[in-house]
Amino acid sequence: MTKPTLKFFFAVGEPSGDALCAKLMAAIKLKKQTQNVKFFGVGGPLMEAEGLKSLFPMEELTVMGITEVVPKIPKLLKRIKETAQAALDINPDAFISVDAPDFSFRVAAKLKQARFPKIHYVAPSVWAWRPGRAAKIAKLYDHLLTVLPFEPPYFEREGLPATFVGHSVIETGANAGDGYAFRARHQIEASTPLLMVLPGSRRGEVSKHLPIFKETVASVKLSVADLTIVIPVIGRSAEIVQENIKDWPVKVIIIDGMSEKYDAMAASNIALAASGTVGLELALANLPAVIAYKMHAITAYIARKFVKLDYVNLINILESREIVPEHLLEECLPSRLSPTITDLFKSEEKRQLQIEGYSEALQALGVGGDAPGNRAADVVLSLIKSGK
Repeated sequence: MTKPTLKFFFAVGEPSGDALCAKLMAAIKLKKQTQNVKFFGVGGPLMEAEGLKSLFPMEELTVMGITEVVPKIPKLLKRIKETAQAALDINPDAFISVDAPDFSFRVAAKLKQARFPKIHYVAPSVWAWRPGRAAKIAKLYDHLLTVLPFEPPYFEREGLPATFVGHSVIETGANAGDGYAFRARHQIEASTPLLMVLPGSRRGEVSKHLPIFKETVASVKLSVADLTIVIPVIGRSAEIVQENIKDWPVKVIIIDGMSEKYDAMAASNIALAASGTVGLELALANLPAVIAYKMHAITAYIARKFVKLDYVNLINILESREIVPEHLLEECLPSRLSPTITDLFKSEEKRQLQIEGYSEALQALGVGGDAPGNRAADVVLSLIKSGK
């Protein structure tokens, strides 16, 4: 007798969530090989490759910061309403939202009366700012999947069951790149200094960072002979990168695709990266890095006022010290970035110290254990089975 179809509805609003959820979907399919599984909701290209047909392009939701969001509020509200109604119409066995709280939580709030289990994957950083969000999210969901080991207690004390499943960086493959093959494909000599530049995943981030990174690279080039740049691109941000690099004073190689990105990490000597999940990929790849981030002045002011953290890079947060140099907001300047990058190129000792510093933090994130996607799938399927 054929088992009934299992239906999952996802609400995902940004590229990092797309990657995370795609792993969860793959694990669910693997664990339910003898049962029909269908996926619905909103997601990106990686989720679509696993069988999702997104209600609308996920990129419509990838905005960040007050000045960036305000003009798009009417359309965002419309998409939130559409997503919630679709979930109610489909009545899935589980509703799973991933990160992107401005989108996810608003959708979940419209599903309060729904009887299907509501699960959120990736906890809001209540340990960094706005601790009151823990109580808010507890009213919206039945279970929380966290990617950091210290997060569950913040939510369990508010009555929301939470499970640490490990950080998604573990299963990205960032530690499996082939640097020799990459250099051979792109005709880069083994002795050529290679700087990976990662300006961000959102179009707004890319637009803000590239002019700063251009000046930074020009300055580094004065001290690092034969400097070559490699820039991974994703989605429509590729157009911005292509246009911006036309007058860069160094050789720039643009690449696409995750496998090529990780090969480039293995081939590179140093990385200059916008703050984000990529910082953990760089750690897994053992690539010394400098972290940067620029915001609109108003957004930056608010961030300074409310975010109470000494660091933003997760490696630094987990170890309570600056393993990876950070130049953020008002400090995100070529005059600050270029000397730090140059020092890393010139000092093997500094590069090695950073690589050694990665190890302990990565173990705390679950490196060496079961894949986070598998752990998350186990929790989701057990919730469905238990009727909770």
